Amino acid sequence: MTYTDGQAMLAGDEVLINGRYRGTVIAAIDHGSYLPGQEAWASLGCGAVIDTDFGGLVHSPDGSHEYFERIRRGGPD
Repeated sequence: MTYTDGQAMLAGDEVLINGRYRGTVIAAIDHGSYLPGQEAWASLGCGAVIDTDFGGLVHSPDGSHEYFERIRRGGPD
């Protein structure tokens, strides 16, 4: 998954969801990027798993990237 600006979504990124909610990417399955201990999410096959402030863990399958804006990169760019 990528953000609308073309940058890759990576584990640890803080995101703004639908311009309203916040979350932290714990698994960016498409890029093989996971927070420590979160590798089991790879079984979902695609997309990202985000720990949100509105509903806990949410799986966003590939193709719904237009809803996410990166607030802060969780690791080095």
